[in-house]
Amino acid sequence: MDFERIPLVALAKRNLAWLGQRQEVLAHNVANADTPGYSARDLKPLGFRTLVTQRPEPVNLATTAPGHMAGQRRSARPMPAVEERRPFETAPDGNSVVLEEQMAKVSETAMAYRLANELYRKQLGMFRLALGQNR
Repeated sequence: MDFERIPLVALAKRNLAWLGQRQEVLAHNVANADTPGYSARDLKPLGFRTLVTQRPEPVNLATTAPGHMAGQRRSARPMPAVEERRPFETAPDGNSVVLEEQMAKVSETAMAYRLANELYRKQLGMFRLALGQNR
């Protein structure tokens, strides 16, 4: 069975990949904390709305019984523009990396990665349980 075809598993895998890339970008920021003229970088947040609106087919409610009410088809609303935040502090040499801010982001990303990894593991565990392979 190809687990990539299951939307929840595919979203979890995509989220894990984004979190890994963000951790790499933040590590570059920390490594260049003393580089003159270096500006801190970050990835555009990967939100739930973005994941849903980038799907090739719209997400609609399924009516699996005669008593179910059909949902309305709605087109995805455009996302608002992301505002780039300027750092509140810049060194005289032009470096905008604030180590405390970067370390807080690294910690936040690590916690989100652990959560997404645990959800991914639990999802696969439910498949094993449903298939009778949970030993």
